[in-house]
Amino acid sequence: MKLLSKQKISYLAGAFICLSACISLGSDDSGKINSKSVGPDGKDIHQAVTLNPEIPTSVLFCGENIDITRYNMHEGLDRELSSFTYFHSTTMLLIKRANRYFPVIEPILKANGIPDDFKYLAVIESHLDPQASSPARAVGMWQLLEGTAKDGGLVVAGTVDERRHVKKSTEAACSYLKKAYAKYGSWADVAASYNAGMGRISGELQKQNADNALDLWLVEETSRYVYRMIAIKQIFENPSKYGFVLKAKDLYKPIRVNQVKVSSDIQDLASFAQENGITYADLKRFNTWLRDRKLVTGGRTYYIDIPELKDLFYNTPNTVVHDPRWVFEQ
Repeated sequence: MKLLSKQKISYLAGAFICLSACISLGSDDSGKINSKSVGPDGKDIHQAVTLNPEIPTSVLFCGENIDITRYNMHEGLDRELSSFTYFHSTTMLLIKRANRYFPVIEPILKANGIPDDFKYLAVIESHLDPQASSPARAVGMWQLLEGTAKDGGLVVAGTVDERRHVKKSTEAACSYLKKAYAKYGSWADVAASYNAGMGRISGELQKQNADNALDLWLVEETSRYVYRMIAIKQIFENPSKYGFVLKAKDLYKPIRVNQVKVSSDIQDLASFAQENGITYADLKRFNTWLRDRKLVTGGRTYYIDIPELKDLFYNTPNTVVHDPRWVFEQ
């Protein structure tokens, strides 16, 4: 009987210790859920909580105010905002890359009279990757088909594919966007046509007796397209609101380049790279439009970017912030 009593006492003591530990852990978890930090807008950022992103009743897109209260538009934007908000790694990568590429894209859009918001088209098309390609054979940051690229003055032949040239492909995209705006007079319609083509959008506007592309019944990819642009714009303009808290050092640093003018063929780009003090890999990364191990100019003149060697290292943290809204410095 005494032994049994000791066993009971031991059991009860063990149970009490386990219960105490569980309560302690529960308290810790509760504390984590309820803990908050403050973002740059002065609002609380909740940690370890999945919150539905706030859906605005209207948005400003390319200077046009778009009402989002209609059920399909509200739910369309909700889907894209939720997707970008909780696809954390990809969305964070987009902001980091934008620090390098938006300074290149924005002046070209402005010079061509294209609204600044169209930089977000490049974001959703390629994730700001100049080497991106699709199963439909669209290539580059602006995902241009070969015919569209050539119409925009790009070279797509032999050892060169200028769809992968950030500056030149942006110019070609602007050429298309200007033609589409002359046709529709609405930037939302222009954006939809970039995905589906002007022929498809014009035909469906007529067949469905609709006034704008947002009212059309289209394939899912095109139906989502404009909302994806609007959604990523919302996040880029206020990242902390959607849970993205970055510092300047997290953004990808701009890398300065020197240009080498080339008017004759280069038979071995690896040797050319070595002569210019860089690796073949770096030559290809900074000149993604070079599609072979050699360059055949075909009588044309090209400018090859040679990166500044000291800019290739993160020996010191990045301090260049293209858009101060992207970062939160405590």
